[in-house]
Amino acid sequence: MKPTLFILAAGMGSRYGGLKQLDEVGPSGETIMDYSVYDALKSGFGKIVFVIRHSFEKEFREKIISKYEKITEVEVVFQELDYLPDGFTLNPEREKPWGTNHALLMGRDVIKEPFAIINADDFYGRESFQILAGQLKQMANTERRYCMIGYLLGYTLSDSGTVARGICEVDSDNYLTQVVERTKIEQVNGVPRFLDDDGEWKNLSTSTLVSMNMWGFTPDYFDLSEKAFVEFLKENQNNPKAEFLIPTEINKLVSKGEVKVMMKNTPSKWFGVTYAKDKPEVMMKIQELVDNKVYPKQLFS
Repeated sequence: MKPTLFILAAGMGSRYGGLKQLDEVGPSGETIMDYSVYDALKSGFGKIVFVIRHSFEKEFREKIISKYEKITEVEVVFQELDYLPDGFTLNPEREKPWGTNHALLMGRDVIKEPFAIINADDFYGRESFQILAGQLKQMANTERRYCMIGYLLGYTLSDSGTVARGICEVDSDNYLTQVVERTKIEQVNGVPRFLDDDGEWKNLSTSTLVSMNMWGFTPDYFDLSEKAFVEFLKENQNNPKAEFLIPTEINKLVSKGEVKVMMKNTPSKWFGVTYAKDKPEVMMKIQELVDNKVYPKQLFS
């Protein structure tokens, strides 16, 4: 059974100023998602699942889904603010989606095999998909044994502003011992730093391993996530800005010893479009890859 690629594409792009998941960055109008799908299919993935919002479904199907339907199995699921467990109602002050782990829950009915989950607006590199596909195939008959692709922090920063990253620590066997989501990381004079919970800036090394939300799971993670979401809502029902994030929930499970997560390092260099100012550099990097024959000029004809 081939693994599935689950792409988080429901974000609102508040820092970018629009739906960056639909923005064209390739020489033939490709989005960053297109390169992820291309690399995933080349690496042995067998199905693509997108989580989006109803508000841009028509445009998404016309611009994105139509490219893939003839070459692979494709599913679309939806994340909305009011998709909540029984007994919970939407806080009227809530404006943004509930976060990445809530988006992941939307795939439960269509994903029955090991799967990778990624962001729509991140370029991960083919080696990362190859590594993850191999690991997912080994996980086919396991439960509570997951994996993630780790990137060097220095390769994941933006010159345009702060970024959010999951700061990781691993043991001697390369299993994750801690991942802490830091929502404000920037680089000053070549030195990365983050704003801690007390409002103080703390320095980091460029070689710090970080999560770019490229995870590998088996379907049992849906059960764990549903239980965790109920607990999250009990604690955060009155906090309209709280987010139910994959790194945060994985950190809780790892710290309790309930799951094990293998860190798989990648030689790939990440890039993405956190801010609109990032787009020209992303387009330049993709053009370089096309010029070097890593990708064809037109991915999907």
